[in-house]
Amino acid sequence: MSVLRLRRPDDWHLHLRDGAHMAAVLPFTAQRFARALVMPNLKPPMTTTVALADYRARILAALPPGSTFEPLMTLYLTDRTPPDEIRRARASGFVVGAKLYPAGATTHSDSGVTSIEHIWPALEAMAEAGLVLQVHGEVTDSAVDVFDREHEFIDRVLTRIVERVPGLRIVFEHITTAAAAEFVRSAGPAIAATLTPQHLLLNRNALFEGGVRPHNFCLPVLKRERDRAALVEAATGDDPRFFLGTDSAPHARHTKETSCGCAGIFSAHAAIELYAEVFEAAGRLDRLEAFAAERGADFYRLPRNSGRITLERSAWTVPAAYPFGADELVPMRGGGQVGWRLVTQ
Repeated sequence: MSVLRLRRPDDWHLHLRDGAHMAAVLPFTAQRFARALVMPNLKPPMTTTVALADYRARILAALPPGSTFEPLMTLYLTDRTPPDEIRRARASGFVVGAKLYPAGATTHSDSGVTSIEHIWPALEAMAEAGLVLQVHGEVTDSAVDVFDREHEFIDRVLTRIVERVPGLRIVFEHITTAAAAEFVRSAGPAIAATLTPQHLLLNRNALFEGGVRPHNFCLPVLKRERDRAALVEAATGDDPRFFLGTDSAPHARHTKETSCGCAGIFSAHAAIELYAEVFEAAGRLDRLEAFAAERGADFYRLPRNSGRITLERSAWTVPAAYPFGADELVPMRGGGQVGWRLVTQ
């Protein structure tokens, strides 16, 4: 197969930043995806529906002329998120979920949840309102090995949420381990997961090839090869609860190439093309459309997109860097080649 025509996909986990940085990266996503779930971990975080409405308006204003891209929003949960805010978010029509960041787990998560005990009323209000909980699934206990934090989160937090609020739909975002994939498979229909291009294409060796590779550093961190293989099997299989979420996270080069580099990999410039590589290598290109354009929409109870995109098998070289406001960012596979090319919108 040298040409692949797909229903226009959705990205169910995206970081856009704000201002000039957002304007630099938004066109990549708008060219490939019909919708994206935009993460709320700005500074300050988007903890109210009013703040999300303003942020959404800035996104729409920054779109290229003629773009039909739709940003979907998610509320940033804190220890003090009141149930009334959940109800306001639901009533807005553009907020489809609320995001659980364990405090300190990743970029701009300092205002996140310090203990699950603080947010039971908010979670129960979400289940009643029909909002989806998006979860960054890692514990932040310094005594837990960084490669085990996802597994510990399942045991300490996620199983408790599932048991106590059974009506709550949950997306276990950017899963990284075979254990997480198995947890989703063994859970009921209300539990789903997103998978990123980096966790499907790379294992933790990519962090240390010839030296420390800061542009391959993300959170949750890359895991073992057997975990990567298990994620590929989940993504390319037929379980409808595994779907696309890039977690594309742009950072200026100087904030990555430093003594304490930021976590995040920018993939929006070639996201659907990188997923095509994964599915082709697995011999399952026929399942890419379901993963990218159907399962997520179905889980979020939104209509599937009617537009189409076309990919062709044609290698191209990714620029070593892209402009990022007054800075520059290094994209995933910068300076290397991608085997598929987007040829139509």
